[in-house]
Amino acid sequence: MSAFLVEGGAKLYGSTGIHGAKNSVLPILVATLLAPGVSVIHNCPELSDVRASLEILEHLGCRTTREGDTITVDASALTHCDVPDQLMREMRSSVIFLGAILARTGEAKMSFPGGCELGPRPIDLHLAAIRSLGATIEERGGTLFCTGGKSMKGRELVLSIPSVGATENAMLAAVGADGVTTISNAAREPEITDLQTFLQSMGADVHGAGTSIITIQGGLPVRGGEHTVMPDRIVAATLLCATAAAGGEVELDGTDYRHLSTVTAVLTEAGCKIHSGHDCVTIQRTEPLHGVCPIRTAPYPGFPTDAQAPVMAALAASRGTTVFVENIFESRYRHAAELSRMGANIRVEGRVAIVCGVEHLHGATVRAADLRGGAALVVAALGAEGDSEITGLTHLDRGYQDLDGTLRTLGAHITRTD
Repeated sequence: MSAFLVEGGAKLYGSTGIHGAKNSVLPILVATLLAPGVSVIHNCPELSDVRASLEILEHLGCRTTREGDTITVDASALTHCDVPDQLMREMRSSVIFLGAILARTGEAKMSFPGGCELGPRPIDLHLAAIRSLGATIEERGGTLFCTGGKSMKGRELVLSIPSVGATENAMLAAVGADGVTTISNAAREPEITDLQTFLQSMGADVHGAGTSIITIQGGLPVRGGEHTVMPDRIVAATLLCATAAAGGEVELDGTDYRHLSTVTAVLTEAGCKIHSGHDCVTIQRTEPLHGVCPIRTAPYPGFPTDAQAPVMAALAASRGTTVFVENIFESRYRHAAELSRMGANIRVEGRVAIVCGVEHLHGATVRAADLRGGAALVVAALGAEGDSEITGLTHLDRGYQDLDGTLRTLGAHITRTD
């Protein structure tokens, strides 16, 4: 079992880049299935979710290679249309393969996905959208049997909520459906725009990503594409929170400040000084943090649910009280109990968490229960007094590449041990 050993109290200084976005590279890798050719994807981070995606692609018959941060996928000849149960269970977003496999082969078979346990994340929206395009999906014994992919027709799809995964799945399926598909109430996250850019490099006619209406002219021939994955805005938010907790001054290079505006607004209100440049963000924290107005998570461009836990960890040691309202996922306060082991004063009532700031946190032995909750524990440990041991790193490995190495370059006292 791996663990982070953190000696708190060291301020962070320096600059660092941000690796490619987990929530962008995964659907882009899936999209390579749509074309019987070779696709080249740059800025791909070394994450366990990325490795799981490559295993699924290879099972389906693709040939994949990695050189540095560049992954090449040759999807010329697919040999399977199913995703084995053990691979589906490795990541929650594995259901995103459904639309692409159906569009390419006409049929698909897969079980329900795994990943972080954050409460119900029903895939009903995914299935409803693909059924609306004309595919037939039957569930038997926990397995989805899907047919009719070659007869899918474009139509208007209206999502009941702006689900990122359902939007991506519908986009991928619609590329293979004859006619025009319009997705209304689509998710507006930057990662959706990144997927659109890659699909356009493949020759697909996709427009409107970043707005609530996306239009796809399906049935056109597509080829292998080439693309550079956008920086990971949640990794950037985590490093901003780490600096806010530990103190110091850090510059994040290659970062689009517009994708972080709700997070930087909260940290500014808490007492940090933040400067945003063309492609960088600098944060400075010299004085104690203080509580802020209630933070409510919401679909983009609202406050990201993935940043809720790291921001909570930073504000656990502050002057005053901050209220968090989690509107996206249930069971997303599992880090609160672990932060309490470090001296935090947090009361959770349903979707609301009330954080009464304390003067300082202290080191403790804690365990990550999910990806972003694990990041929160690292943030808290950096600002705490004394030593901390953080286990459950398999969750962190899903979304952070060499997090301890990055923090060490900024002056943090953190090591990884087995």
